[in-house]
Amino acid sequence: MDEPSGVLLVLTNCPDEASATRIRQEVVNARLAACANQLGPVRSTYRWQGAIEEASEVALLIKTTRERYSELEALIRRLHPYALPEIVAIPVERGCPDYLAWVRMETRADTDENE
Repeated sequence: MDEPSGVLLVLTNCPDEASATRIRQEVVNARLAACANQLGPVRSTYRWQGAIEEASEVALLIKTTRERYSELEALIRRLHPYALPEIVAIPVERGCPDYLAWVRMETRADTDENE
């Protein structure tokens, strides 16, 4: 059986491009993510406070590690405009070994900023 990669794919949706861009840039700048992809717009249908809602949102796909997840979640929560942001982490079971190693390297807390 393969060893877990330690890499997570974190999903969050934002109400607009400005908030998604800010979160995307901040999580990578803080080395809490190796990469963040901004997609959109997407159409979302969800139940909120007893009503069915429809919204146009901007999706973010964020690549991080299990070790950095708690800090990443805290930063997303601080920057996110929603009272209850969607923050979902999916473990990456398999992937290109070189790519997964790159994600782990780019999110190391002890990485020198000049590398």
